[in-house]
Amino acid sequence: MRHKAISKFSMALPPIFLFSVFAGALPVHAENDNEHWVGTWSTSLHEPDLGVPGLANTGFSNQTLRQIVHTSVGGHQVRVRFSTFGAKGLVIGAARIALHAAGASTVPGSDRRLTFGGSPSITIPAGALVVSDAVDFDVPALGDLAVSIFVPGKTAPATWHFEARQSVYISTSGDFTANTVMPVDAAASGFPAWYWLAGVEVRASKQTGAIVAFGDSITDGTNSTQDANKRWPDQLADRIINQPGNHGVGILNEGIAGGRILHDSVGPNALARFDRDVLAQTGVTHVVVQLGGNDIGVGWPGGLSPAEEVTIDQIIQGHMQLIERAHAKGLKIYGATLTPNQGFIIPGTPFPVFSPANEIKRQAVNAWIRLSGEYDGVIDFDAVLRDPSFRMRILPSLDSGDHAHPTDAGYKLLADAVYLQLFKDGSH
Repeated sequence: MRHKAISKFSMALPPIFLFSVFAGALPVHAENDNEHWVGTWSTSLHEPDLGVPGLANTGFSNQTLRQIVHTSVGGHQVRVRFSTFGAKGLVIGAARIALHAAGASTVPGSDRRLTFGGSPSITIPAGALVVSDAVDFDVPALGDLAVSIFVPGKTAPATWHFEARQSVYISTSGDFTANTVMPVDAAASGFPAWYWLAGVEVRASKQTGAIVAFGDSITDGTNSTQDANKRWPDQLADRIINQPGNHGVGILNEGIAGGRILHDSVGPNALARFDRDVLAQTGVTHVVVQLGGNDIGVGWPGGLSPAEEVTIDQIIQGHMQLIERAHAKGLKIYGATLTPNQGFIIPGTPFPVFSPANEIKRQAVNAWIRLSGEYDGVIDFDAVLRDPSFRMRILPSLDSGDHAHPTDAGYKLLADAVYLQLFKDGSH
């Protein structure tokens, strides 16, 4: 009945009055027909309690969170995505975006207020996604932004991404979103994670697309240097954007450390999160899939789980599902081979991931990725990292120390192994 009443009211008003009512309610932004929205940064969010000691959060109380993100493509307008995936609702009392200076500080004069339907605050329902209004803001390519949100009152445990490899700054009590220098609660700021922050989008040329890196800890950047943006997707963005004459491209990192294709682990399984983390990304044109190693390792975290053991055929079937769903949306999708892990122990347990039987599976899955022709192209990460003399392990000079994840230099070699013509500058 309410919709009918609104409809009758609208029909009774002259067009000029309607225009004045709604023009005053919402911000108006001039848009160029040769531009569109595209993601410049994103992360895959998961529920607050991951069922692993040390991997849970209790939320915040009347505090400001200043979160730093590293862009890929630049643009002249920006909007920000927030999510309560896997968690209870959230009230954002204020939100702002600025250029990041250092630590918890922003560049003076760069700060802009974010609004939601013209309002400076918003209540996000449980498990929901919201997008801020567009704001004029010169977003630099390969630059650092500070997104600040104030959460009034006591929140529930927060939606987050625990493996951010990026410092977060949590204030003492109060709204400091507009402060260039923010007072920091050092104890609350100790865990380098992103909270409720799902993505940042810019207005860019329609020739600009976005590549989603969809993977596990190798994509998430485990053991890369904190605050240095040395994950392979970051270093791939450096390569592409620094090409002469390119149109730019968004690189969206949707890796989850410990992630698997067929079973939940740290966050949902890949088949469950593919729509949210890939298909729903703004401006997506291409996908790189780097998954399957944790399916073979079985049951991470928490030890080996025979009930979750999967066969080679089941892993391949999972990859095929991702390919089918990407192609149904007109996306190009590329497969990355699984990297060696001899000597890797499941963190916090005595259980080795590597075994001769698991190595047979890894080699079989890699052979399928390379030779089946099902993916639109292949990126051979295994060939980059493996020791030529002992193909089951990472080359020692590229091993970060846990025998599964590379050094910053190793991540750079993964980025360098990507054939850039696969993306045609990120466009269709």
